[in-house]
Amino acid sequence: MDVHGRDLRYFTAVAEELHFTRAAERLFISQPALSKQIRMLERQLGAPLFVRDGRSVRLTPVGAALLPHAQQVLAAWDAAREAVEQAKAGQRATLVVGMSTSPGRGGLLPGIRSRFTEAHPDALMKLRQVSWEDPTAGLADGSSDLAFVWLPMPDPDRYAWVVVAQEPRLVALPEEHPLAAREAVDFADLLDEPFLALPPSAGALREYWLATDARGGRPPIVGAEIASTEETYEALVDGRGVCLLASGNAPLITLGGVVTRPVRGISPSQYALARRADDHRPLVLDYVRACRQATGRSAAGAWRTGQSPAGA
Repeated sequence: MDVHGRDLRYFTAVAEELHFTRAAERLFISQPALSKQIRMLERQLGAPLFVRDGRSVRLTPVGAALLPHAQQVLAAWDAAREAVEQAKAGQRATLVVGMSTSPGRGGLLPGIRSRFTEAHPDALMKLRQVSWEDPTAGLADGSSDLAFVWLPMPDPDRYAWVVVAQEPRLVALPEEHPLAAREAVDFADLLDEPFLALPPSAGALREYWLATDARGGRPPIVGAEIASTEETYEALVDGRGVCLLASGNAPLITLGGVVTRPVRGISPSQYALARRADDHRPLVLDYVRACRQATGRSAAGAWRTGQSPAGA
């Protein structure tokens, strides 16, 4: 025996109102149509649900037994319908992806986009450029849902990430610099050079691009602070210092008057897609999943040590 949700909703309305006319008004149907549906439900169940004496309506024992279960079924269905609407809204949502420098490496973005839009054809993706003053590219203040960032990140316990590229660090310097004549440079030969530095707000990332861990305790000489690719290029051409950069970003800097050289004695850089560790929204996790697929990273091995992929 199958009972339609509509029949349960009609029965519940009459049971709660104990008045057919008020129940019909609540349901936006006519009173005769409601009475007809209730009689059909009673025939289907094989027992009367209401006692009608012309002046009042009350539940029969069968109706009283049915009411709490009907209410639970309707409440569950309403919750299910709300969950469906939220899921549909999530598919139509805009996903904001922050970036400090362009993630255009080896077809990375098109590869992620094609996989993500296959799962979420109605979702919109918005890329936003964020100043280097914010090393989280908008994750910290919530203006980005995900972000392409350079490691290390500040407050690492707040974030989870998957490395999408590992690139050697090069040194960028004016083309007339004495070290520009070399094919490669030892980092020890850069210790006395003024460096271009990220803003202090970049925290650990500023220290990383100054390679403070490779200086043997010697403090870096900061020739200028930079917060964008344009500022970096201008400072290099102006001779205010040298700087380290990932090999994938070299084309953004070598626009004329600037050269890059490999550096011996420092570790390679890591570029990652990051999210807030407590953000488990399906749209966010599916973008991460698309990134893993595009880069061939496994769920078990891609996320930083100590951070569960949380289903992504």
